[in-house]
Amino acid sequence: MAVIHHTTLKPTKLELLSSWLPSRPWYSGGGGGPELAKVGGFRLDDPEGEVGIEFMVVTDTSGTHPAGYLVPLTYRGAPLDGAEHALVGTMEHGVLGRRWAYDGCHDPVLVAQLTALIEGRVQAQDQSTSDTPDPEVVHSYIGDGLAPTDFTVTATDDPEGTELPAPRGTVLRLHRVLRPAPDNAPLPPHALGHVAGAWHMPDGTRARGLFAVLSTGPRA
Repeated sequence: MAVIHHTTLKPTKLELLSSWLPSRPWYSGGGGGPELAKVGGFRLDDPEGEVGIEFMVVTDTSGTHPAGYLVPLTYRGAPLDGAEHALVGTMEHGVLGRRWAYDGCHDPVLVAQLTALIEGRVQAQDQSTSDTPDPEVVHSYIGDGLAPTDFTVTATDDPEGTELPAPRGTVLRLHRVLRPAPDNAPLPPHALGHVAGAWHMPDGTRARGLFAVLSTGPRA
């Protein structure tokens, strides 16, 4: 299990995201820059114990209407070869030293563990407490056998999310722009599995919605 260090980060994660988010095609905030708050998320464990994996939910109140975004991040102790385009930034960790933060959709460790979560082979972990499962994160899988693991990490962004294709037409889609929906809401057509979770809305209420969908076609 990953150990959560309660220590300083310079710059903070939200400071890194404030510079990076406006460059994303799914970001719709105001022109003056994001006004971010961390409102939810969860973690996954790297089996090798080397890479930090976090699915962070942030709310941006800089636009006309507040917007919630899913930001999967990985934290590494050295640069990830070939992923310069996915670097969110570097920060100094009070315990671990310099950390390289990446858009996790381009990191094969995060993609493999997200697939394992959809299948139920791993468990989502609390975002802030070591060795503590997060019961609010739910998943499903109805595929035959194991899901593909050979997703390309050349992810494609669009105005709503990020897609990662695999051979034979399977697609893993992450919902970057979050929309509240009940747990019993129908999944998109051709869905093989999903991950859903919860976050806080600006008015203090608790919302739930889809984080990721595994399907046999695009735009799930």
